[in-house]
Amino acid sequence: MPTLDTHKVDRISAFSFNGAGGNPAGVMITDTLPEDAQMQAIAADIGYSETVFAKPTESGFRVRYFAPEGEVAFCGHATIALGAALGATFGAGQYDLALNSGDISVEAFDSDGQWGAKLVSPPTHYTALPEKMLLQVLDLFGWGAGDLDSNIAPSLIHGGADHLLLALRDQSLLQNMSYDFDAGAKFMQDAGLVTINLIWRENEATIHSRNPFAGHGVYEDPATGAAAAAMAGYLRDTDVQNTPFEIMQGTDMGVPSRLEVAPRQGKGAPIEITGQTRKISE
Repeated sequence: MPTLDTHKVDRISAFSFNGAGGNPAGVMITDTLPEDAQMQAIAADIGYSETVFAKPTESGFRVRYFAPEGEVAFCGHATIALGAALGATFGAGQYDLALNSGDISVEAFDSDGQWGAKLVSPPTHYTALPEKMLLQVLDLFGWGAGDLDSNIAPSLIHGGADHLLLALRDQSLLQNMSYDFDAGAKFMQDAGLVTINLIWRENEATIHSRNPFAGHGVYEDPATGAAAAAMAGYLRDTDVQNTPFEIMQGTDMGVPSRLEVAPRQGKGAPIEITGQTRKISE
């Protein structure tokens, strides 16, 4: 095994599109995980929506994720970034990852000189969104019930972390999304949400997404693998769609990102999420 630099944090953008965009993540692969307070301080100093920490074990890697304002159970884009870093350090192949609440895997592959990765998410599940929460989230964004896609019911979705799914009937609503940061942070923290996944479904092949992330200190996430997995599980299990599709996210932020999504068959089954990466200069 190569000697690991216990102080080095790589900066890798996951789900990049045509060599640009993507969602930056900090990645630290180290022989021993730092103390919780130190990992939190590193994540806050890096300032990305998540920084992932990994140490080798007998069967793979122990992994934890920290946002600037707290630990999160699972982060898709940071896992893709970690996969790229593992590939660059140890070579292409599958790596088993032990999270706080379960085990997943990520596969690193070389794509024309750039590292890409495919993760297999935790199992997925969903519940109907309570009416009170629906009214709160609509008020947060200044929308009404008539702005929603009637084919996709608002729901609480899970694919390793908790998200709220709201499908909109028109792309312009998604493009013009705005909200009060403090009010959004309180709503997400009170509800235990990592993000609010706002989507417009163009067709069976393409879904456009935006993900407010105020509860953990970030206005908007440009690419959200955990939310993508949770949404894909929900769409499959409600018979809306069980075929592969792409998610375009970050476009309205000026950082276009692309997530390739493939649901495994079976209710609650994991989701495969694939993306390209690019190294960020320090």
